Amino acid sequence: MMFAAHVVVVVTAALNALSAGMDLAGSRFVLANAEANGVPLRWVPVLGGLKGAAALGLLAGLAGLTWLWVAAAAGLLVFFAGAVVVHARAGTWSTAPAPACFLALAATSLWLALAG
Repeated sequence: MMFAAHVVVVVTAALNALSAGMDLAGSRFVLANAEANGVPLRWVPVLGGLKGAAALGLLAGLAGLTWLWVAAAAGLLVFFAGAVVVHARAGTWSTAPAPACFLALAATSLWLALAG
């Protein structure tokens, strides 16, 4: 089970790091998505920073800091639950699957951290 946990956490961290990079770079897709969902554009770098910090926290958890793994996964769970709600409220169903998948990865990462 530890191998599966490592794979899930590394994939979750990598995808969140990629997403954070896109946020911090001001990707057109990210900015258009934020605007469509009513998210102020000045929040995008902050949200990217949070995702990047969580990605680092997940990897630190694999290095033995289990409490950081739990905190990062829990933070991502709350973050992406909020993102799903934002998409639902805005009715942007075409882009809603992405945060839903990130939410599932965060929930799985948290479950694995707590089960470990």
